[in-house]
Amino acid sequence: MAKRTPFPKVFWVANTIEVLERFAYYGIYMSFGIYLGQLGFSKGDLGAIQSIFLALSYLIPLFSGTFADRYGFRKMLIISYMAYLPAILLLILTQTFNGIALTMLTIGFAAGIFKPLISSTVRATTDSTNKTLGFGIFYQMVNLGASFGPIVMGKLRGWSWDYVFYTAAATVGLMFIITLLFYKEPDRELEGVTLRQKFKEMGEALSDIKFLSFLILLGVFFWLPFWAFFNVLAVYINEYLNTVSLYESVRMVTGTGIAQFISSQEDGVWRINAEAISHTGYIIIVFQLLISRIFEKRAAIPSFMIGMLIAASGFVVLGLSVTSASGLVFLGVFLFAVGEMISSPRIQEYIMWIAPKEKAGLYMGTNFLATFIGATLSGVYTWLMGIYESAGHPEYIMYTLTAHTLLGIFAIYIFVKKLGEFQERTE
Repeated sequence: MAKRTPFPKVFWVANTIEVLERFAYYGIYMSFGIYLGQLGFSKGDLGAIQSIFLALSYLIPLFSGTFADRYGFRKMLIISYMAYLPAILLLILTQTFNGIALTMLTIGFAAGIFKPLISSTVRATTDSTNKTLGFGIFYQMVNLGASFGPIVMGKLRGWSWDYVFYTAAATVGLMFIITLLFYKEPDRELEGVTLRQKFKEMGEALSDIKFLSFLILLGVFFWLPFWAFFNVLAVYINEYLNTVSLYESVRMVTGTGIAQFISSQEDGVWRINAEAISHTGYIIIVFQLLISRIFEKRAAIPSFMIGMLIAASGFVVLGLSVTSASGLVFLGVFLFAVGEMISSPRIQEYIMWIAPKEKAGLYMGTNFLATFIGATLSGVYTWLMGIYESAGHPEYIMYTLTAHTLLGIFAIYIFVKKLGEFQERTE
C-alpha cells in the first residue's frame, strides 16, 4: 500500500473557508423563514424566495466551475465574496419584499459561485493515496459549519436580527482575508472546456432518455421532499410546537448550559431556537460512517429506497409532534437524517457507476439537474404549509410529504421494474 501523501497547506485553508461559508449560509437560510414571518410576510412569499434562492444556488455552479478553470479559483472566490458581503448587509437595511427577495437572490448567486470552488480545490490537492480521507474531511467541514451556523444565529436573533446579519457579514469578511493572505492557487490540470462544449456534452448525456427520465424522477420524488424538509421545518417548529416544552426536554438530557446555548429567553421564559434543531448536520457528523458501513455492501437502489422509507417515517413522526407530543420532533429529525444518510450517498454512487467509464464525469455533472428540479419546486411546500395552517391543520404538511415520498418509492420501483436497473460499469 502506497504511503499517504500529506495534504498541502491550501487544502486546510480551503476547508477552513468551507466551514465559515457554510456557517454563514445555513445560519441565514435556516433562520430566514422565521425572519420573514416576523416581518408579516406570507408562507407563499417565503416559498417563492426559497425556490428561486435554491435554484440559483444549484444552477450557477454549472457556469462558475468553467469560469474557475479559466480565471482561477482564487479570483472566483473573491467575486463570490463581493456578491455575498453587500447582500448580507443590505438585509439590515431593507424590510420590503422586493428588497429582501433581491438580497436573498444575490446571496444564492454568491453561494452558487462559491459552491464548486472548495470541492474542486480538495480534488486538485488530493491523489489516489489520500482522496478518500480528503473528501471525508471536506464533508465533515460542510456539516460542521451547517450545524453551528443555525445554532449561533438562532441565539443571536434572540437579541437582535441585526446581530445575525452582522455576524454573517463578518464571517464572509474573514473568508475574504483568509483567501487574500493564505489561499494559493493549487496546481491542477485544466479541463479547458468552454460553456458551449459543456452544454453540448450535457445534451449528449441527457439524450439518453432513460437516464433523463431517472433524473426527473429523482428530482420530483427525492430532492423535492428533501429540500421541502429544510424549507419548512424551522418555521414548523417555531410556530406550531411548544418550544418551552422542547427547551425543558433538552435541559433534562443535556443540562442547563447546552439547553440555554441553543435557546433564547422571552419574557423570562426559555424557548428552544427552532433553527438549532431543524437540520441534520450534527446527526450526520456522528452517524454517517456507521450508516455507510452498514449499507456499503448492499445494492444501491434497494438501499436508496430503504432510506426514502425511513425518511418518510420521519415525516409521519414530525406530523405527530404537533398533535401528540412536541418532543417527537427530535425522533422525526433523526429518522429523516438516517434516511438522508442512506439515500443521498448511495444514489450519487449509483449514478457514478452506471455511467460509461469514459463519460463518468459527464454523467455526474448532469446529476445537478435532479437537485435543481427538486430545489426549484420545493417552495411549493412552504406555500402549502400556509394553506394547511389557515385550515387549522399545519401538521398535514408532514403527512403530505410522507405521501409524496412513498409515491416516489413506488414510482422508482416501477421504473426499475419495467425498464430494468441500469447496467453498472466494471473497472
